Amino acid sequence: MKLVYLVGCFAYLMVTTAMADDTLETLFDFTAVDAAKEWQTVNDGVMGGVSDGKFKITDAKTMEFSGTLSLANNGGFASVRAKANKLPLEEGDTLVVKIRGDGREYMLNLYPNRSQVAYSYRASVQTKKGEWIEVKIPLDQFEATSFGRMVKNAGPVQPAEINAMGFMLGDKKAGPFKLEIEWIKVERAGK
Repeated sequence: MKLVYLVGCFAYLMVTTAMADDTLETLFDFTAVDAAKEWQTVNDGVMGGVSDGKFKITDAKTMEFSGTLSLANNGGFASVRAKANKLPLEEGDTLVVKIRGDGREYMLNLYPNRSQVAYSYRASVQTKKGEWIEVKIPLDQFEATSFGRMVKNAGPVQPAEINAMGFMLGDKKAGPFKLEIEWIKVERAGK
């Protein structure tokens, strides 16, 4: 297996070119007729921005997250996320996503079931323009954030608290974007 190690500002991640599927459990794929019902967009319009992020399920049964990032009105983010539903994550898990991007850096966010507003655990995902890649991110590499800023002394992800996940673009570069997701899986520790 060929591994390329990348270090992002928020997480250590591995991009793999080959991986045995028998060690992975699928969290999300987009093959079901109603796959879109599990997802929603949340853009900077919630705070006055004008970024336009949307998603669709493609004919190839992938999810395409695309739009235009705008920095106007103190905006600057677009996101797509699963609707709240307990995720079967465990201590020591590694998330594995198969994506094709535009060369921009996205964030993979995990949302805990907490009353704190705009709180998530975040890891950086660097895409390669037009190329399908598999990205592995151990849960212990996600960093706690609130309103996009690191939360000091927050502690690690508590897997039992996570009830949603999604992708966000907030790289402060105005313009069009596109990220395609084939699936999101989890690799159990020790398998």
